[in-house]
Amino acid sequence: MSRAQLSQDENLSFKIHYQLLPKETCQLDLYFSIPTDMGINENTLNEVDFFNANIESHSAYYSEQLHLPLVHSRFISQSKGQKTGYRLNLNLFCYQIKIALDSDVKATLQLKEPEEFFPAAAMLVEQTDRLLKKLRRYTPPDNKLKSYFQNADNYLSWHTEQAFLKLLANGPKSSEFSDERAVLIEFCQQENQYRTEQTYNSQVTLDDPNRITNKMKLLARLIEYGVVFKKQTIDLTINLRRLVKGLVTGVIMAFVMFIVLNARSNFQEVTIALIALLGAIYGLRETFKEDLTQWAWRIIQKGRPKWRNKFKSSVGDDIICSQTIWLEHIRKKDLPKDVVKILKQRRQQNKQAANLMHFCSKNQVNISEFLPGYDEVQQRFTFNMASFVRYLKKGAGKLYTLDGQKVSKKSVERRYQINLVLRFTSEQGTQLERYKLTMNRSEIVAIELMEEGLEDD
Repeated sequence: MSRAQLSQDENLSFKIHYQLLPKETCQLDLYFSIPTDMGINENTLNEVDFFNANIESHSAYYSEQLHLPLVHSRFISQSKGQKTGYRLNLNLFCYQIKIALDSDVKATLQLKEPEEFFPAAAMLVEQTDRLLKKLRRYTPPDNKLKSYFQNADNYLSWHTEQAFLKLLANGPKSSEFSDERAVLIEFCQQENQYRTEQTYNSQVTLDDPNRITNKMKLLARLIEYGVVFKKQTIDLTINLRRLVKGLVTGVIMAFVMFIVLNARSNFQEVTIALIALLGAIYGLRETFKEDLTQWAWRIIQKGRPKWRNKFKSSVGDDIICSQTIWLEHIRKKDLPKDVVKILKQRRQQNKQAANLMHFCSKNQVNISEFLPGYDEVQQRFTFNMASFVRYLKKGAGKLYTLDGQKVSKKSVERRYQINLVLRFTSEQGTQLERYKLTMNRSEIVAIELMEEGLEDD
């Protein structure tokens, strides 16, 4: 069964990704249970603003078999169509190495003990070195194909070096693991020397950090060609919002005209009283027009999708897959029974008053087969919780302890816990999981999967 996987991304963000086959459909539902003391509700957090600023969606080809593109490249000929095929296969291979490396580096940096960190880092060096050797085993003779290879090889070598330098800079320090640290340093020097031997970058570019970084960003976009899809977001509420605004304005104007005509019939001539009455009527109209529009909009919009994402191939203009998205604040009575059941597994002290927000994405792959070498489409959502932070209270407390006759105190930070229920429905079945997100004002401290039947603290 295809499963959705949730993991932490950056300090204040997490991501969810899953794979889809040709013509497959699925639905992802996320139910956020946000404690009321966080101050986040429909009055303080606008769904549209949160979606536009803090939710990113991404879709690209995906293949478990990383060696397949290289197998295809060995038998490439010089025809134009096959040149395109070579570039697509090469890009897929390099893109997936990059994604896998970034993920593994983040996971390795979570290991805070040197006894765990350095063996994991050494193993990562070995795996990465093996993949890079596979990439460089075949260099195409054709000049145009060679330029594709050189661009990809240049970027992947530089990105790999940067990833392991990041490991060295941010990982734990220990003199007991000097040999393992030397392996990482030697690997970085090896990649740097390799790029120098291949004359991939001029000395002027290497001497300027801004130039080399911008060049690598350009090369990164080049290897995404044909693999990462172009996204087009359509707002499904524009016409409906205009209709609601027009209807409310029409109703208010009809009511105002009715009062104005009655008032005019009671006054035989224009007087100060008539002018004052008309001014008051039009003032009330402007005062309540916006409130009535918002009230009517929330009633009519409830339960309706707000956006649609269309993902198109960068090679052609075909729509590979699409997403229909909902995001709204809901009430407890709107929760499905299976979600209510899994939330009831919490201990009594954790069943605090909460506001609820629902995110839903219905996904569909529109084509019946992918390009050769591509097995699946991977879709990914990234949720940035920075909008939540601004509502969290500042300050830290003190914890006092008694050690014999001495009283000591420690500073403790204030943390908040959000319960997140993930429901992923596909043709193979339904995946239902509850996560506990612990966060403070600077980061998501932990994301814990709460096993079924296991009570949390």
